[in-house]
Amino acid sequence: MQRFGLPGIIVMAIFLSGCQTNHSPIQPVSYVDIDRFMGDWYVIANIPTYIEKGAHNAIESYELKPDGSIQTTFTFHEDSYDGELKTYHPTGFITDKRTNAIWGMQFIWPIKADYRIMYLTEDYSQTIIARNKRDYVWIMARTPTIPESDYQHMLSLIKQVGYDISEIQRVPQDWSGQPPKAR
Repeated sequence: MQRFGLPGIIVMAIFLSGCQTNHSPIQPVSYVDIDRFMGDWYVIANIPTYIEKGAHNAIESYELKPDGSIQTTFTFHEDSYDGELKTYHPTGFITDKRTNAIWGMQFIWPIKADYRIMYLTEDYSQTIIARNKRDYVWIMARTPTIPESDYQHMLSLIKQVGYDISEIQRVPQDWSGQPPKAR
């Protein structure tokens, strides 16, 4: 809530929770071991929300709370690697307890944005988070970079579910001079 204040966060929450599209729902992965999914994820690429535009060294971190909700910490440097550090703390709520792959992400009460784990490697090293509206998407990994072949594979999966992949932007990740957060 640093730069945009409460009104900006409210607008973002309403925007993220908006109406569904005519697309069929995005199918999530069949099951997520929630404990293995917790921890740090580097944002490799995304269709950015307005707070993410210009983000550098973006990391999304998840921690399972005793009540079953997920404390999320999203950090990045604004507009450059040495830009102002921004930190946000939305809360995730698992809405499909059978798979643990569909969440509501809450920036402000009572609105929960659609958040679907549509792809997850067997070793929990790479994931795609999508939304039924096909407005935002996140390619994330446990490392700051991934092989180009993996990136292209994930882009093809995103395109297959109806996203315009021309809107996807790589998120600059450069941890030289400072150690990346390790999992």
